[in-house]
Amino acid sequence: MLHGFIIQDDGRIVKPFFVLIANPVYNVGQSSGRTVVRSFHATRSFLTHAIRSLVETLMKSLSQLLQSIPPSATIAVNDKAKALKAAGRDVISLAGGDPDFETPAHIVAAAKAALDAGDTHYPPSRGTLAIRQAVAAKMRREYGLEVDPTTQVLVSPGAKFLIYAALSALLNPGDEVIVLAPYWVSYVPLVILAGGRPVVVDLDPANGFAITEAVADAVTPRTKVIMVNSPNNPTGHVISADEAALVRELALKHDLYVLSDEIYEKLIFEGEHINLASLPDMADRTITINGHSKAYAMTGWRLGWAAGPAAIIGLMAKLQSQTVTSAASFTMAAGAEALNGPQDAVEEMRLAYKARRDFMVPALNAIPGVECRPPAGAFYLMVRFPGLSDDSMEIANILLEEAEIAATPGIAFGQAGEGHVRFSIATAMSELERAVERIEKLMAGR
Repeated sequence: MLHGFIIQDDGRIVKPFFVLIANPVYNVGQSSGRTVVRSFHATRSFLTHAIRSLVETLMKSLSQLLQSIPPSATIAVNDKAKALKAAGRDVISLAGGDPDFETPAHIVAAAKAALDAGDTHYPPSRGTLAIRQAVAAKMRREYGLEVDPTTQVLVSPGAKFLIYAALSALLNPGDEVIVLAPYWVSYVPLVILAGGRPVVVDLDPANGFAITEAVADAVTPRTKVIMVNSPNNPTGHVISADEAALVRELALKHDLYVLSDEIYEKLIFEGEHINLASLPDMADRTITINGHSKAYAMTGWRLGWAAGPAAIIGLMAKLQSQTVTSAASFTMAAGAEALNGPQDAVEEMRLAYKARRDFMVPALNAIPGVECRPPAGAFYLMVRFPGLSDDSMEIANILLEEAEIAATPGIAFGQAGEGHVRFSIATAMSELERAVERIEKLMAGR
């Protein structure tokens, strides 16, 4: 008789068990739905991991807050696609949001020059003055908005941290944040992490996911912030002047702050970008979040910036100084060059994304059982497969297992995204053409 523990394939201990065995030590677990019994004799590292797991179960519990937060669905799907590729499967990944273009050469050169000049030491926590001045110049040049680079601009390692920092600066426990769905997968977790309560408002796909007066019904005395993302990830919706006016009216009437995520502002195919902070009486209640990842193909550089009221930016800067400290010095040199230098490459990439959209949308709509609305901006498509299922998880699994196409299930973006999967067109046209061929074959067999 051995007194032991049931141990899963990953080494996690589940519960005690008693079993009569001939060999001294075994593990019992599940693999693809089958019970597996294996000897520990040849697996010292496995046993070590199991013992460590047991010790962890006997220690004080870990953060309930962080355990309640799901991992990023887009990162999870993208990682799975990469793992399948590494295992030899010919997976076409349309799940991620990483541009397939290289960072423009003049931006890379600026980083190299900074490194050669010894710019490898601690920079100012808020960001170098050069990049903050570049942000202020951009806001003045493009939106006619005066921003003090010394007090109203914060540069960080990525725009995602800035969203968290802004929410942390604005919210007290229980304050409500209106989140318009479909939303970027990190919005709701970031609100929760900052101590707020997300109030999700589902936008109607039949209306193109436009912001309507129905949003006002979600406002309560606890509402403090409304989050707006235009162009939108995942829908590609670009807010109109009427929608921007509605957001402004809500903010002024109910004394709300507006967190405006404008990371895709340079990738618009129809319509014009509206900077909400530049609307009358909105500068004092709007935090603009932006960055270099999408427009300049700089995802790996981890560089974002925020502009807003000095008091809010000051609290965000305080949080940054106590956590991530700053963006990297030489990346900020590159970031300043990106904002100040030639913008030709940005337009070339925008036109390439537009060409991909103009290929994909009619090609998908020509396939029986597939529906796709043309996005006005960003580089995503929200696609329905009524010929397969209304369950986005099921659709994503069928695409991956039967067509070897990785897509993000729409439910990851809120209930309003259910029934869709998100395709990223930030990949080569040749890959998109192959994806269409596989979808045609898949649907022909249904």
